[in-house]
Amino acid sequence: MQAADFDLFLRESTIESPQAQTTLGRESLYGLYLSWCSITGNIAGSERTFWAAMKTRISSTRNNNLRMTGPAAIDYLLMSRSALV
Repeated sequence: MQAADFDLFLRESTIESPQAQTTLGRESLYGLYLSWCSITGNIAGSERTFWAAMKTRISSTRNNNLRMTGPAAIDYLLMSRSALV
């Protein structure tokens, strides 16, 4: 993936919410990325590549103030909770 694709992923699939009481954890953020790649037809990079790209784009992997949004969020939530559907 190109660097711009990681930026596009963040713009399309996350929103910043400084007042949020919870933020996206590592597993959820990577899972959201995989859903976004599936929906957009992008080939997902390795988890290592993903985190290297996120290191320069988000402030922290623990308190990043990010929340899910958009079609990738719906896909991720449905796929990660498929036993409930």
